[in-house]
Amino acid sequence: MLRVCRTFAGLALPAASFSLTATLILLREGCARLFSTEPKFPEVSKLRYLFEDFVLDTDRRELQRGESLIAVAPQVFDLLAYLIRHRERVVTKDDLVAAIWEGRAVSDSALTTRINAARVVLGDSGEGQRLIKTLLRKGVRFVGEVQEQTAVTEARTGAEHSAPGPAPTEKPSIAVLPFNNMSGDPEQGFFADGMAEDITTALSKVRWLSVAARNSAFAYKGKAVDVREVGRDLDARYVLEGSVRKASNQVRITAQLLDSTTGHHVWAEHYDRELADTFAVQDEITEQVVAAIGPQLYTAEDLRAKRKAPDRFDAGECVVRALALLNSRARADIEAARVLLNNAVLIDPGYAKAHSLLSFAITLGVHMGWDKIGDAAAAASAAAHQALQLDADDPWSHLAVGYVLAWSRRPADAVPKYEKALALDPTFATAHWLLGLSLNYLGRADAAFAHADKAASLSARDLFARGNAGVANNLRSMSCFIRERYREGSEYARRAIIESPNLSAAWRPLVVNCALGGELEEAVKALGLLKQRFLPHLTLKWIDDELPYVRAGDRQRYLEGFRLAGLD
Repeated sequence: MLRVCRTFAGLALPAASFSLTATLILLREGCARLFSTEPKFPEVSKLRYLFEDFVLDTDRRELQRGESLIAVAPQVFDLLAYLIRHRERVVTKDDLVAAIWEGRAVSDSALTTRINAARVVLGDSGEGQRLIKTLLRKGVRFVGEVQEQTAVTEARTGAEHSAPGPAPTEKPSIAVLPFNNMSGDPEQGFFADGMAEDITTALSKVRWLSVAARNSAFAYKGKAVDVREVGRDLDARYVLEGSVRKASNQVRITAQLLDSTTGHHVWAEHYDRELADTFAVQDEITEQVVAAIGPQLYTAEDLRAKRKAPDRFDAGECVVRALALLNSRARADIEAARVLLNNAVLIDPGYAKAHSLLSFAITLGVHMGWDKIGDAAAAASAAAHQALQLDADDPWSHLAVGYVLAWSRRPADAVPKYEKALALDPTFATAHWLLGLSLNYLGRADAAFAHADKAASLSARDLFARGNAGVANNLRSMSCFIRERYREGSEYARRAIIESPNLSAAWRPLVVNCALGGELEEAVKALGLLKQRFLPHLTLKWIDDELPYVRAGDRQRYLEGFRLAGLD
């Protein structure tokens, strides 16, 4: 009987693991297909379900609330669609197993996790059960008031009412498991839970990440878990585990990031702190962990993207590869990144991060000295403002707008844009770097130096790790120029060049500080190398036209340094 049913009505039915109830459900659906008197049109209609201020589009596989798309894991979407489609009755566990998992063995915790996740994306809860109601020992039911809309396809009318847009760009997904309390002190359990909750909350603000809900992840508290199973249950590509161990007034916090598809470690770190102020320690470690995870995920996603041919990249993979190229600061890599980012916005015009990074890449060419702001401003500004319109809560959108303003000789207008980016993500080292840059152009050297220190403290973990290794010292060298501490400035510039050999902008303050600090032979040599390796077209006029120093005295001293080095 089961062998016959495996192909009944075009349904692929697994054999031994199927319960009788699940089999009957699929038989019932198969019979409906065979004996339906409805006309047989392929893909006749696509349904959109409207409830409260939500729209669930089963054709585009999108959940929209108002004007915003909500990221939904694939199995959670399937579960939600099934519950709404069968809202007239109570849906049992066997129903869901048959429909969502095709009869595969599924644990109760996995099923509960999916239901909780469906509630989370709808702003519902297990306590409120406003839309998804659990009936004890019976099952679950969608109890919201639903309206259906049908978009008729070409099979029936020759044209659809509306053309589907691009699929939402898939985000890397991560689950933060409860941290283990290894101290033997029950009081430290609260500290361990607080660490996991704070990290989950902080990661949920990272716009390019999809983060499993806290309640779903905390279902694994106190359990020995296989990260591969957790990844499957929570639809999480990565899993963060951690532990807390206390001895006297010292605490050691460990964290490790794992790839749930392989079980392999991506990153691990431990932090030793004196536990004088619990909340201060939690805040500090949360910042450190979140700042560390970002570049590790981008590196892992970059390696994943490299396994595919470039012409098969989706928009997210184009962005990941572009980020790795931008990180090098080499001109050829920046140009290749622009190509990828142009592809990304063509593939997914609604992807804000692709637009903001495209703007950044264009402006970076001006900053490095390869391009002129007059040639680049229009395209860079258009991409930045498109990103801001698409996602005003993404720090990259504000940073991109600020970067164009700064190099349009409006550094004062750029400052609040960078400050907004940092308000959205205090661990955003690139924003600290660019804010410091604009402050130097405004003559506020002390404040700029402080942001250089902050960028340096985050640079080993920041998105642009290699680039930021040099930019912090480049900022310091510029601040020293503003302060007229030229010998100190030339030393910082040398360090920046050693740390980031492709950072052409670091050679400019080296020339100026050496020339004004009495190291004229070194200044002449540095200018020769700058022109030979990076900027053969460099002239005093280019410096006067392009560099956005606001104070007349700073601009004149900067030009004088290059004159002394022999530039005309």
